[in-house]
Amino acid sequence: MTLWNPNTAVAAPDATRPGGASASLFNIDLRPAAQAGGLAGAPGEPPRLLLVDDEPRALASLEALLQHRGYLLSTAATGAEALRHLADSRFDLVLLDLRLPDLGGHQIMDHIKAADIDADVIVMSGMVEIEAAIGALKRGAHDYLRKPYNREELLGTVDNALRQRALAQANRRIARQLESSEQMYRYLVDASPDIIYTLNHEGRFAFVNDRACELLGYRREALIGRHYASLVHEEDLERARFVFNERRADERAARNVELRLKCGPGTSHERIFSNTLMTISLSAIGIHLHGGPAGKPSFCGTYGIARDVTGSKRAEEVIYHQAYHDVLTGLPNRILFKDRLGLAMLQAKRREAELAVMFIDLDRFKLVNDTLGHVQGDALLQQVAARLKECLRKGDTLARQGGDEFTIVLPELRSREDAHIVADKFMERLQRPFDLDGHEVHISASIGIAIYPGDGASIDELLRHADIAMYHVKGEGKNGHAFYEAAMEDASHQKIALGHSLRKALERGELEMYYQPQVDAADGRIVGAEALMRWNHPQRGVLAPGEFLPFAEENGLMLPMSEWMIEALCADMAQWNGVEGRQLKLSLNLSPHYLDRGDFFDTMRAALQRHGIAPGSVEVELTENVCIRDPQRAIEQLSKLRQLGVSVAIDDFGTGYSSLAYLHRFPIHTIKIDQSFVQEIRDENGHYPVVLAIISISRGLGLQLVAEGVETEVQARYLRANGCATMQGYLFHRPMPLERLVDVLDSQRLA
Repeated sequence: MTLWNPNTAVAAPDATRPGGASASLFNIDLRPAAQAGGLAGAPGEPPRLLLVDDEPRALASLEALLQHRGYLLSTAATGAEALRHLADSRFDLVLLDLRLPDLGGHQIMDHIKAADIDADVIVMSGMVEIEAAIGALKRGAHDYLRKPYNREELLGTVDNALRQRALAQANRRIARQLESSEQMYRYLVDASPDIIYTLNHEGRFAFVNDRACELLGYRREALIGRHYASLVHEEDLERARFVFNERRADERAARNVELRLKCGPGTSHERIFSNTLMTISLSAIGIHLHGGPAGKPSFCGTYGIARDVTGSKRAEEVIYHQAYHDVLTGLPNRILFKDRLGLAMLQAKRREAELAVMFIDLDRFKLVNDTLGHVQGDALLQQVAARLKECLRKGDTLARQGGDEFTIVLPELRSREDAHIVADKFMERLQRPFDLDGHEVHISASIGIAIYPGDGASIDELLRHADIAMYHVKGEGKNGHAFYEAAMEDASHQKIALGHSLRKALERGELEMYYQPQVDAADGRIVGAEALMRWNHPQRGVLAPGEFLPFAEENGLMLPMSEWMIEALCADMAQWNGVEGRQLKLSLNLSPHYLDRGDFFDTMRAALQRHGIAPGSVEVELTENVCIRDPQRAIEQLSKLRQLGVSVAIDDFGTGYSSLAYLHRFPIHTIKIDQSFVQEIRDENGHYPVVLAIISISRGLGLQLVAEGVETEVQARYLRANGCATMQGYLFHRPMPLERLVDVLDSQRLA
């Protein structure tokens, strides 16, 4: 709010001004505080400063900087020590660090206010949080300096604080003299940094100082006699009338108010003034005499000081905007979004209407961030925010929740179809290509929708249900939208329970290894086997990897599960591989996350040595994208395996983004044709170019070749006819436990 404070010099009226009467002139020394003989302290006493900082070097440096400037200095290294100083002595100025070992700087400022200690505070802090600055300014700090501060800036701030304190003390002394004498009725300090003015009983300017003309851009002659309302912003007129027209004969005569004043020609902005308005009661000749008519003073006008707070107001607006808006996109953040959603829910409840909450997550955003960099990722988020805003009404709210997640509230829905239409607009706008510094990028989004009040009666419940609906869309293949249903939450709880049970499964030994044989299609002889993990769930029975591996990735279990697979494979091989006729190569599919770990090679080597397994009987399967993501690192890691004697296979070949320029450099032994290509084979006389191309690549690079997912004789004959002899799939064998594989191998040996 805007304040009116008599904090500048005052002069008696003279004969050249209306109502002028002879009086003495009061002058204020405006020199720096140290030169003014202690203007900020008691008369004739130099200013007293309390320096508070828990860092000894910083405190010593600050004391050294100020000790030769005519101040009386005291220091404190803790909050408790500072409070003792404040209780024992009077200080004009406290230079305060916010972060202290016992009490926070905000607590000390609260104590100063509660104890009514007459001391100004300059905050010096290395804290970068905006809340620290806001908290200090709200508690009345004169200024907030961020460490490390500039020497001249500090000295200037201290000098300015003491100067303003001196002005305030001088004005209070003058005000007391005015009240005692009841002879002076107008301000006179043309050199004041604030506007000083008087109004007559009609609200017209009787006097303005030079600062008023300078700030507002008017000549003095244009202001004298002009009604104050002509300078007040239209939106603030009612507030101004309330202040100037209120009863003024008692203690309510002073009012705090903030007004925007119009500027004259040559100025570019409206200015905001903080005022402390005070009324004066005078007789007809401008002097108030005690014992007037009926003992009541008569109102003849108003005098006041207007302080320009335009800069601080703009700073407050910036701080407020940053506190409640996302810096990158300029959208409301989650705090402001929840506030607006709460208001929309209250209005919907009063009107018995519905509203929609949407939760949007961008698909494939991480890929853009990883490939093009965070700068382009930020640019993409800004473009997405702009496109989403184009689809909304004026009363709708779009916010950035964080990362690549956005939330939206659509108030005043006529039906659920309105939310459906808006979601379709979002999908259509986002599917258009984005231009990121010459790169054309395509993304999509998964959108979950919750409707108030049917899907939740609280803010958190609505957001949670919209989030569940969004994850349901992701689970169904992304790039779509869905309304929340109770069944989605049941499925979500089941996923959480399954993820929790999976963590226990490792501890309880519920995981098992199954093996799917790889055969020579010419004679059906087993030449190898792929190790596959199964979860023997206590209630749901044996679960395939596709039913629990996604939860393992979400819960950070892929690394311990990969280590378990290595240990289990080696333990199984140790049981039977030493028997004559049972030696064959087993392949193991490892997670890309596990390959990225620096110790995976050591873990593999230690397990082989511990169980006495020949490295040549083990093959590690990796997807081709692992190799392409960081080719050089992949070559280094795979070369270690080759040196150990472990062979490497590329699994699901053809489904990723292989670079043939890199492929021949990788130390690999086998490539596997993905089952998606094999399943396309329906005619043994047909032409399937992808399969033929992979067979040709393996032959050209001298690599072994295995076809996955072979289920029909037609597929087997086509693959064998075109040069692929090793296959695995349901046509030959399903995955089986170790004991069953041993029996099959024994039967094959006896046959």
